[in-house]
Amino acid sequence: MEATAPFLVVGLGNPGREYAKNRHNVGFMVADLIAERIGAKFSRHRRAVGEVAEGRLGFGGPRLVLVKPLTYMNLSGGPVVALAQFYKVPAEQIIAVHDELDIPYGQIRAKVGGGEGGHNGLRSMSKSLGTKDYARVRFGIGRPPGRQDPADYVLSDFSAAERKELEFLVDRAADVAEAVATRGVEWAQNAYNGS
Repeated sequence: MEATAPFLVVGLGNPGREYAKNRHNVGFMVADLIAERIGAKFSRHRRAVGEVAEGRLGFGGPRLVLVKPLTYMNLSGGPVVALAQFYKVPAEQIIAVHDELDIPYGQIRAKVGGGEGGHNGLRSMSKSLGTKDYARVRFGIGRPPGRQDPADYVLSDFSAAERKELEFLVDRAADVAEAVATRGVEWAQNAYNGS
């Protein structure tokens, strides 16, 4: 692992104002907050269909390249691979931040590898990278109520009740992503997965 390579933090979401507040866009929300924390601004990258913000996490901390792919969720892998190659980032220094149906709302968990759970953004990343062995920060959105189609559910906005906690949870997910970059997935799991 090349010590000088930055961490590629990929916020998964869909571009466009109509998707901005969707559950599926929580990865973009977290990426925006981390960019704000490190004083970085997003701009279009010349090598990939995506927006990138670069900065350092704290004094002497790791370099971060924050990415918001602009290809729509199911094609996210293309920009991720292009940027991983451009910045020479190995898979073990890629962190995907995404919504997760299989975790109740209000819970955020870190892990490495595993399945995609039907998440098209993760599926595209795994296929394009040729590996599933990258870190994930999983933002629980819970299962849809009643018989609502999961595809409709993820593309709908957070409920009024959920929005009351959303800012706090996005903040916590940003903490988890930063912990993965600074201290590793295992530390982040011990610190955050239980709560």
